[in-house]
Amino acid sequence: MNVQARNTALYCATLAGLLMLGACGKSEQESSPPPAAPAATTPAPAPSSTATPPAPPASTPAPPTATPTAPAAPASTPAPSGTSGKAAAIRPASEIKVAAITIGSAVDAAHAVSKEQRHFAPGDRSIYASVSTVGNTDNATLNARWSYLDGNEHAFSSTSESIATDGPAVTTFKVQNPNAWPVGKYKVVISLNGKAVASEGFEVNG
Repeated sequence: MNVQARNTALYCATLAGLLMLGACGKSEQESSPPPAAPAATTPAPAPSSTATPPAPPASTPAPPTATPTAPAAPASTPAPSGTSGKAAAIRPASEIKVAAITIGSAVDAAHAVSKEQRHFAPGDRSIYASVSTVGNTDNATLNARWSYLDGNEHAFSSTSESIATDGPAVTTFKVQNPNAWPVGKYKVVISLNGKAVASEGFEVNG
């Protein structure tokens, strides 16, 4: 009977010990700190706003380069009239000649003598001589020398004009006298580049 009581007591003690151990284990389990959370995954860096754009595919043609167009060669300039296509040389004065001299007291809008006359009054203030030439020249000089013929020839006026012409032309010379012209005979001598080539006489009658 005592043995059974000891066994019962031992059994109770063992059971109580097991219960206490179980309670301690549970308490330790409840009081243990929760496991550490896994480390946060570092997010990938956001793309930069200055990212370099992708290069164009190798097959993309390069933009054309603006190349200025060379001007077209000018068409050959026709040679001036009267030339054979070679560079036109200055035509000498010998290619023109004096065709006529017209004397009068008035001129038209083209500054040519409007009415030919050979007799003038002492009161005609102006006397004109229009010199008609034919031919071509780039540089020639005409001169008009006026003389009074009373005994010895007396030159009282000399004027020159440079001309350039490609055909017939008229050059007019003029003399004036603020007083009355002396009665008598007169003449005008026309020279071309210093050489006398023509002359014309007229009279002043009282």
